[in-house]
Amino acid sequence: MKILIKNGRVIDPATQFDAVCDVAIAAGRIIGIQKIAPDFAPNRVIDATGCVVAPGLVDLCVRLREPGHEHEGMLESEMSAAAAGGVTSVVCPPDTDPVLDEPGLVQMLKFRAQNLHQSRVFPLGALTRNLTGEVLTEMVQLTEAGCVGFSQAEVPLANTLVMQRALQYASTFGYTVWLRPQELHLGKGVAASGALATRLGLAGVPVAAETIALHTIFELMKTTGARVHLCRISSAAGLALVRRAKDEGLKVSCDVSIHSLHLTDHDIGYFDSRARLNPPLRQQRDRDALRAGLADGTVDALVSDHTPVDEDAKTLPFAEAEAGATGLELLLSLALKWGQDSGVGLMRALAVLTSAPAGVLGSALGTLQASIGRLAEGGVADVCIFDPAAEWTVTADALRSQGKHTPFSGYALPGRVRATIFAGQVAFESAALPSGTRTQEARRNA
Repeated sequence: MKILIKNGRVIDPATQFDAVCDVAIAAGRIIGIQKIAPDFAPNRVIDATGCVVAPGLVDLCVRLREPGHEHEGMLESEMSAAAAGGVTSVVCPPDTDPVLDEPGLVQMLKFRAQNLHQSRVFPLGALTRNLTGEVLTEMVQLTEAGCVGFSQAEVPLANTLVMQRALQYASTFGYTVWLRPQELHLGKGVAASGALATRLGLAGVPVAAETIALHTIFELMKTTGARVHLCRISSAAGLALVRRAKDEGLKVSCDVSIHSLHLTDHDIGYFDSRARLNPPLRQQRDRDALRAGLADGTVDALVSDHTPVDEDAKTLPFAEAEAGATGLELLLSLALKWGQDSGVGLMRALAVLTSAPAGVLGSALGTLQASIGRLAEGGVADVCIFDPAAEWTVTADALRSQGKHTPFSGYALPGRVRATIFAGQVAFESAALPSGTRTQEARRNA
């Protein structure tokens, strides 16, 4: 398939490129940006007038729910949601059932995803067997099977000696350990500690649950030299510690979820289980600090924290409801909204979804390192075409994910994906494209 994308505003945060021009794609690769060979004969032309042509988005936290939780999400439905959200690369945590602690399980997941041809799946291997925090996994074998890092997912690693050995092992081979900082005992609540949790009678999670874990992680990083990615920082105090660690030269990166970036604990309202999330929504000062940290680069990436949850698990009292919300199809729009609200501009709003998360993955991407999260001549053709002026309302019917629950339900959000190109093929195309963005083929078939 040869594709020509015409008249779009091409933005590549990796190179700070921003111009209205054409993009040529052939054999799954980008073969021309701005300067297109005069003899290029496309099979398909996409008129992107009024749209932004950006690299395919990279989401560092997506639960696909397979294997083991198919009642909450099938690989087919969640890959379709990724394509509809413009996401062409997803990192999935190892807390599947069974846990991703064996090479065969990792290979099976990657094989299933490759056959769907809608988005790249980069699994995280379990840091310890069955995530029990006792015995380390065979990281070398899991890396050879396709893992890009190692994680405990939502299970705190309480044994400091095991964490030290895990960081030593990872440092020896140059692997990245992905950790969500939470102290085991303090982190057992269901809402952020504060006036609202007290008034509602909900068990609280204090900021100290995050900061105590961060202090431990940073001290062990200093002695082992390991590289750590911190998942979903949620507090102003935690962010300050991350900023200090970066200033000291530690090899640390971090991300924040779309929920913590836009919402506060007051969005729980009257026990709205759609706002039952991990980490819990914190106060406004925390949200404001996270927004500023994402703007100044202390926070490296924005993630959807996509966790499909079925109806039965959400329609329970708040404290008993399963934590999580769908987010893949909201990621772009909520990044654009943050960009507008904070005044950082479109380039930075796209950087936290493309080049920055790709930088977190780094050499773990192998030969794809020069292609993922960027638009590069000769690189793989992963492209997101979206209309920044379009507005849409979040409803269950508007979501392709099997999980329909989100605290953003009913919100009117900016930006709508018009087409997603994955490895040179159209993986998603809006059924309601404006006349200026419909492909020639679609117009002929209309």
